[in-house]
Amino acid sequence: MVTGTLAGVMATAVLAGVGVVAGDGAEPRYWMRVGARFAPPTAFIPSSAITYDMKLVPAGSAIEVEQRSRPGGPGGRGVRGARGGMAVTVRVEGLKPGHAYGAHVHQKACGADPEAAGGHYQHREDPEQPSKDPAFLNPRNEVWLDFTAGPDGSGEATARHDWEFRAGGAGSVVLHREPGGAGDRVACFTVPLVSGG
Repeated sequence: MVTGTLAGVMATAVLAGVGVVAGDGAEPRYWMRVGARFAPPTAFIPSSAITYDMKLVPAGSAIEVEQRSRPGGPGGRGVRGARGGMAVTVRVEGLKPGHAYGAHVHQKACGADPEAAGGHYQHREDPEQPSKDPAFLNPRNEVWLDFTAGPDGSGEATARHDWEFRAGGAGSVVLHREPGGAGDRVACFTVPLVSGG
C-alpha cells in the first residue's frame, strides 16, 4: 500500500538524466532531461516545478525539459571540434487546453515569489536590467519556447541556437501567461541546465 505522502513524492519526481558522450577526438557532447509535476509554492511536499496560477497550470500538471548539444560548425553542421550549440525542448501535459503560453529560460532557480527566477537568460547580456531592448530581448539572443496547449492540455516547443549557456547563467524555465517577450509568470521549473564551457 502506498501512503498519501509517499504517493505525493512519487508524483513529484517524473524523470531525470544527464549524459556526456565523447569519441573520435571531438568535443564531448551532452544531453539532459528532467521532469516534474507542478505544485503550489505552499505545497506540503515541495516540487522543483511551481505553479503560481492554478487555472492555467493546475497542480499535478507535468513538465519535462530536455537539452542536447549539437554537432560542431555553423548551424550545428561542419567542422569537428567547433562549438555547435544546443537545442532545448519543453513538453507539458495537463495545462489549460487551447491557451497560448510564453516560455523562456531564466537566470536563476524558482522560488515562492515568481520574480525569484530573475530575468531571461541572454547570450549577449543587456547591460540594463531588466532588459527591454529588442536588440537583446529576442528569440535569437534568448531561449524562447512558446507553445499553445492542445485539446488535452499538452504542448511542446524546441529552440535551437549556435551558442551554449554560460556556467551558472541559466537556472529555470518559466511559463508566462502569453507568448512573446514578457507577460505574467504563471509557473516555474528549476532545471539543471548544462553549460557549454
